[in-house]
Amino acid sequence: MGVKVEPPESRGVSVELLATVDLAGEIDGMEGLQLRMRMVTIEPGGVFGPLHGHAGRPGTVYILQGTITDHRDGVATEYGPGVGWPEDRNTLHWLENRGSVPAVEVSVDIVRGD
Repeated sequence: MGVKVEPPESRGVSVELLATVDLAGEIDGMEGLQLRMRMVTIEPGGVFGPLHGHAGRPGTVYILQGTITDHRDGVATEYGPGVGWPEDRNTLHWLENRGSVPAVEVSVDIVRGD
């Protein structure tokens, strides 16, 4: 069992929208939803917070560079580079970069369209 750390506010994070696909017409019942791909960069010492969930917004993460620490359920797990983690309706977490180089991830998720 890990030590519980209170999630700080976001800092040192940039997010670039890479692509979206409107799922209406692609898959029955998916009206109003989009498949979204983003590149997220977390600078050394940066935090992607605060604590947030993924109910209604499932996704997956792939780490391109550096290491990202995922905090959930009182446990800190380091990922990268390579396959990261799934984000499902039970995911409640926050992220940080404890390393000395920028950590870069590609995140793909399903979200409500505008």
